[in-house]
Formats: sequence, structure tokens, C-alpha cells
Amino acid sequence: MILASQLVFFACIWITLRPDAFAASEIEKSHQRCSSSMKRTRKQEARMRKDDSTNWLRQSEQLLHIQDHDFAMRPGFGGSPVPVGIDVQVESIDSISEVNMEFTMTFYLRHYWKDERLSFPSTTNKSMTFDHRLIKKIWVPDIFFVHSKRSFIHDTIVENLMLRVYPDGNVLFSLRITVSATCFMDFSRFPLDTQNCSLELESYAYNEEDLMLYWKQGNKSLNTDEHISLSQFFIEDFSASSGFAFYSSTGWYNRLFINFVLRRHIFFVLQTYFPAMLMVMLLWVSFWIDRRAVPARVSLGITVVLTMSTILSGMSASMPQVSYIKAVDVYLWVSSLFVLLSVIEYAAVNYLTTAEEREQFNKTGKSFCRLAGMYNIGRVQAMAFDGCYHDSKTEMDQTSFSLHSEEDSVRERSTGSPSTDSSQIKRRQFLRGHVGRIILENNHVIDTYSRIFFPIVYIIFNLFYWGIYV
Repeated sequence: MILASQLVFFACIWITLRPDAFAASEIEKSHQRCSSSMKRTRKQEARMRKDDSTNWLRQSEQLLHIQDHDFAMRPGFGGSPVPVGIDVQVESIDSISEVNMEFTMTFYLRHYWKDERLSFPSTTNKSMTFDHRLIKKIWVPDIFFVHSKRSFIHDTIVENLMLRVYPDGNVLFSLRITVSATCFMDFSRFPLDTQNCSLELESYAYNEEDLMLYWKQGNKSLNTDEHISLSQFFIEDFSASSGFAFYSSTGWYNRLFINFVLRRHIFFVLQTYFPAMLMVMLLWVSFWIDRRAVPARVSLGITVVLTMSTILSGMSASMPQVSYIKAVDVYLWVSSLFVLLSVIEYAAVNYLTTAEEREQFNKTGKSFCRLAGMYNIGRVQAMAFDGCYHDSKTEMDQTSFSLHSEEDSVRERSTGSPSTDSSQIKRRQFLRGHVGRIILENNHVIDTYSRIFFPIVYIIFNLFYWGIYV
């Protein structure tokens, strides 16, 4: 047939290249005849290929005696259960979703059983391999995946199905499939958790009286690719196990398990724990800042509180809403409590400082205020360095003292002495010699104890936390 099509093609070319003796209408007619002949040839070739495929399928059915048996029934119907061996080659674990509590796995699933109805004579004792067209005409195990959400058989370029039949009736049925199934995760130790997931296989219609499902080679029936890796987890272990499932209406069924253990990567510690720890330690710096530096200590506390709120909201957005407390919640909320206590500590220090200075001013206010006016120190500087309480009376004393100082300075300028320069030099010398002592003496006792108490308690908390969860 191929030779005939080639002859027709060359004949068409020859007619096209003929001399100009023929008219144009004759050439056009010859073109039409050639095109119609080629179309008929293509149709005949397609029909022959289809006939060959049909003949091959028919010959396969005749060889396996498919028309002579009722393959709607399982092998050995009415007798002992048919043994079906299973082995699995895991190609990849595509994704793990904590929010949806599911995983997606791609693997090769192979079934082994014996159906004497498919036995055929063979002098070489070699098996025969068929594609998906013959699978629809014979009995195959009705395996399904328990707790699966989605699954599909790959069909690129053709359906990834293979059937291999041996002369004695042993059958191998293999397929490549991707399954998304539920994994019941426990986040009580998140992100220091280890998750145990499993994919469960079971016959849908045949209970243990009709079908016995088992691993073909025990634990060696489950094989994995060496290069399987996940972005968030280490795959610690793959194992195969078996059991039974009971349904009140249909009875007991054999069930096979593909178990794997996932341990989370350490980067969650760097992403969550380390920033929270730094924020708590950063707020301890406020215990060493002077208690009168209100803007510095308040702004530092607000910044740390907002940062901790951002860390908490970011962690909650990436996790499922569960009804129990997670390990990361314990750490972040305790760290937030330390931040809140540090802010409350300064509020208490500021309140008690103001009350003590008011009481101290009522007793010895003049001597302290005289220090501020003697060296021409302003009200804000006096509050920062001498720690005394200033009110309207103090301001009046400073004003009167500064007036006397102005008169003295005018008098000194009339006599030619530089009083302004000398007063500035005295003020600088006073501050340079006494600023350290003034700041240390101005520390409140609560700040002094907080410098020791907060770090010690936080270190003890970390020791207990990491000892329990790690």
C-alpha cells in the first residue's frame, strides 16, 4: 500500500511537469484527480492501521480466551479469597500543606495476582505485555485510597498503565498515579514537631472473604527515590504495614499502609524564636537608660511591642486554626509577657520617682533647686541630671537667682571680667565631674533589680521550654 501511494505521488508530479501541449484545464483536472487519490490513500492507510490494531486486540483476546470467560467475576469466585500482592515505588512527595492538613504523593502502584483464565500456551515461557485497551476487558483489583481527596492516573503521552500476563496466568498490573490525601497532623509541638502521615490502600468491594491484600515482599515492597526532599521537612522514615478495617454493613477488609515520618527543618527556629528572643533582650536596654529619659524608654518599648505583634500575626496567618495551644504560641506569648512587664516596670519607676521627688522637694527643695540655678542649668537639664522635682516655686527661685546672676554679670562686664565664659566653664566642669555619679544615684531601685531579675527569669524559662519540647 505504501508503494502504491508513492507511485500515485510520482505520477502526479510527472503530469504536473508535462510539456505545454496540454491545456491548463487538463492540468487542473489532473491535480484534482491526484489530490483525491492521495486522500483516498491516506484514508485507506488509517483504516488499515485501525484494522491492524483491532486485529491485534482481537488476537490478544483470542489468545487469552477473554470471550470464553466472564471477567465480571473475580478469579476463583465462590472459593478461597484471591491473593493480591502490592508493591509501591514512591517517585516524589510533591507538597505538604499544614493549612489543609494534606499531602500529595506520586508513585508507581503494582498489583500481582493469578488468574488462570488468562493462561495461554507458550513454548518460550515468555510473558506478554499489553496497554490500557486490554485492561478494560479483564478483571483487576478495585483498589482505592482511604481518606484521599484527589487522585489521577498520568496520561502523558498515553495512559501510564501496563498489563503483563505470564503463560501460567500470573498477572502484573502497574500504573503511575498521583494522590492527595489527608494527614491528621498534631501541631501541639509546632514548629518542633514530627508528623506521622500514611497513605492507606484498600479494596472497595471485596472484603477479606473474597480478596486478600498483602505486601508482595514485606517491608521491601515499599521503595523510594533517593532524591526525595521537601522544603520544610526532613523525611526520616518510610515503612510499610498492614491491618484490617471493619465496616458494620459489609464486614472486615484488608488494609495496607504507606507510612512516612516528617521532621520539620530548623529554619523555623531562626525565623520565629530568634527574633522574639532578640526583642526581649533589646528591651532590657531600657533598664540602663536614665529614668528621666522618658522619650527614649517609651519609644523603645512601643517599638518592641509592635514587632512582637507582627511576629504573632505572621505566625497565625501561616498556620491552621486549631483548638489547642502550640509550642510556638507558648514561647511567643511568654516573650510578649516579658515585653509587657518591662513596659509596666518603667511606668512604675516613673510614677514612684515623681512621688519620691515631690516628697523630697517638700523637705529639702531649696538646696536642690539652688544647684540648678547656681550653674545656670535649665529646667529640662535639671530634671535629667539632678533628679529633683521642679514646680513653680523652684522656677521662681531659679528666675530670681538668674536675675542676680545677670546683675553680677553686668557688674563684672563693667569691670572687664568675662563672666559668661567663666560660668560656661564652671558648668561644663561640674557636669563633667558629676554626670556619672548623678546618673547612678538617680537610678531607681526597681531598675537596679530589674537588670538582674528579668534576664535570670527569662533564662530559666528558656531552659524549661527547650528541655520540654526538644
